[in-house]
Amino acid sequence: MADHQSEAIFEKQPVWAGGRSPFNVSYGKLMMWLLLLSDAFTFSSLLVQYGAQRFSNVENPVVTRWPEPAAIFNHFPGLHGLHLPLLFVSLMTFILIFSSVTMVLAVEAGHRKHKKDVVKFMIYTVIGGIAFLSCQAWEWSVFISEGATLHGNTFGITAVGQEEFHKLKFGDHFEWKDEWRTHGPVPFAALFFIVTGFHGFHVFTGVVANIVITIMAARGVFERRGHYEMIEKTGLYWHFVDLVWVFVFTFFYLI
Repeated sequence: MADHQSEAIFEKQPVWAGGRSPFNVSYGKLMMWLLLLSDAFTFSSLLVQYGAQRFSNVENPVVTRWPEPAAIFNHFPGLHGLHLPLLFVSLMTFILIFSSVTMVLAVEAGHRKHKKDVVKFMIYTVIGGIAFLSCQAWEWSVFISEGATLHGNTFGITAVGQEEFHKLKFGDHFEWKDEWRTHGPVPFAALFFIVTGFHGFHVFTGVVANIVITIMAARGVFERRGHYEMIEKTGLYWHFVDLVWVFVFTFFYLI
C-alpha cells in the first residue's frame, strides 16, 4: 500500500524535478541510443571520407580513374559471365530490409506478450542476418579474386572501357579486357573493405545478440520479467544497422 502511495506522489511531481527521466525512457534504451549515436558519427566519418576520395579522383568530365560500380558488382551466383549490374547487392539489401520487418513484428509481438510469435519472428530475423553475411562473404571473395586488395586495385576504367561498357545491356556476356582496365585509386578498394567490413561486423554482432535474445525468449525469461523491453533494445540496434546499409549502398554502389 505504501509503495502505491509513493508511486502516486512521485507521478504528481514536475517532470524536471529530478528522480525520473523527462523523456519517459528506460536506462537501457537511453544507453542504446547513445551507442547508436556514437556509431552514427563513425559511419558518417567513413562515408564522408569515401565521398571526398570519390570526387577528388576525376580527371575530366569524360575520363575518370574511379572504378565503375556497375561494371564491378555485376556478378550473380551461378550466372558467371553475365552482365547483371547491382542485382546481387540489391538482393542483399532486400534480405536485410526484410529482416528489419520481421524485427518490427517481433517487437509488436513483445508488446502483446505473445512468446510464440516473438520467438518465431526473431528466428526469421536471425536467418535474414546470416543470409546477408553469407552474401557479403561471397561478394568479398569475388572482389578479391579479381584483384582488389587493401593497397591497390585494377578496376580503374579507361576511356575505351567506358565506351564499351555503356554499350552493354542487362544480361549481356561480360568479361574484362586488358585495354579496359587501368590501376584505379587505392582508396576505392581500401575503403570498400573497411566500411563494408565494419558494417558486416555490426551485422554479425546483431545476429549474435538476436540469437541470445531468441533463446531467452524461448525459455520464458521475459515472461517472468513481465515485459519484452530487451526485444525493443536489440530492435533499435538492428534497425540502425539496416539504415546504415542504405547509405553504404548509395555511396559505394550508386555513385
